[in-house]
Amino acid sequence: MSEAVKKNRRKYGVMSFAQTVHYRLPLAGIVSILHRISGMLMFLLLPFVLYLMDKSLTSEISFEYFKGYVSHPLVKLAILGLVWAYLHHFSAGIRHLLMDLHMGLDKDSGRKSSVAVFAVSLPLTLLVALKLFGAF
Repeated sequence: MSEAVKKNRRKYGVMSFAQTVHYRLPLAGIVSILHRISGMLMFLLLPFVLYLMDKSLTSEISFEYFKGYVSHPLVKLAILGLVWAYLHHFSAGIRHLLMDLHMGLDKDSGRKSSVAVFAVSLPLTLLVALKLFGAF
């Protein structure tokens, strides 16, 4: 190989001050990372959600208090984040289960199933957002 070709090639993964590292994560990798993040988010917030549910079910007064609390836009945004986490984790989990059955392991099928995860989770989250913020 000539020296001109070697000089024009990008070096990926080399850590030095003069060069930058360029990694382009495929869509399947992004879905996998978001699957882990959404699972962690739901796991960490589950005790808080269960505590609020327990307190809201103790009496009618506490239910009305939490009903007013949930009407705040920031709380609605947090609920929407949890809804997205659930929907994404569920649809990506089905994708991972299918991959465990050795279905869709090649690169093209992995990309298509990653697109399908986003095609399911994002519109459903948008529908919940429209309902939550009063468009329906």
